[in-house]
Amino acid sequence: MPLQLEVSGVTVAFGGHRALEDVALSAEAGKITGLIGPNGAGKSTLFDVVTGLRKPVSGTVIMDGHDVTREGPSKRARRGLARTFQRLELFGRLSVRDNLLVAAELGPHRRNSAEVVDEIIERLDLGDIADESSDELPTGIGRLVEVARALAVKPSLLLLDEPAAGQDPEETERFALLLRTIADRGAAILLVEHDMELVMEVCDQVFVLDLGRIIASGPPDVIRKDEKVLAAYLGTEA
Repeated sequence: MPLQLEVSGVTVAFGGHRALEDVALSAEAGKITGLIGPNGAGKSTLFDVVTGLRKPVSGTVIMDGHDVTREGPSKRARRGLARTFQRLELFGRLSVRDNLLVAAELGPHRRNSAEVVDEIIERLDLGDIADESSDELPTGIGRLVEVARALAVKPSLLLLDEPAAGQDPEETERFALLLRTIADRGAAILLVEHDMELVMEVCDQVFVLDLGRIIASGPPDVIRKDEKVLAAYLGTEA
């Protein structure tokens, strides 16, 4: 499968502190790529670089073969990038349906936005809550709606920042199936998540970030056994 995202040599500095140091990472179309690491490792900073919210001191960001390093978030969004946030960021006063419509009307199929939204609501089984106010939803369901909103722009690259936070085990199990379905339809997914069971279940490739550096990468079975990863993050029970 082609690379949808390729990050090479990315360094980010805050004053004299380097939050990211020569980071390289890739995400393939049709695959789920995990990005894990302890708090403060630089995961959110890397997401900001990929989305265009922060410019690196050095390095490049390539999306679908295009160098987007100096492009802003809006241009990257038009190239097919969508993301969710670590904090739940729904439009609370709008219904679930209207949250999705806001996104769909900014996407490539804006002329058929209502049909796009209906298809996503059906696919994600959100019909029972489609007309509910988003600020009344439990956190776990709200996370699902946030992903649904991201899907409404028909992304080719989807960045998910701790999307399983607040989900119960049953919701997480359904969410794992959803991620696999999204990838199977051709999108590249970059997943930041602290639920290691979910990461190891759904990811095809995992990158481990610690103190601003990638310390390991590989399929889940390899990452589970990597001594540097065990010491930095996963712990002996992983």
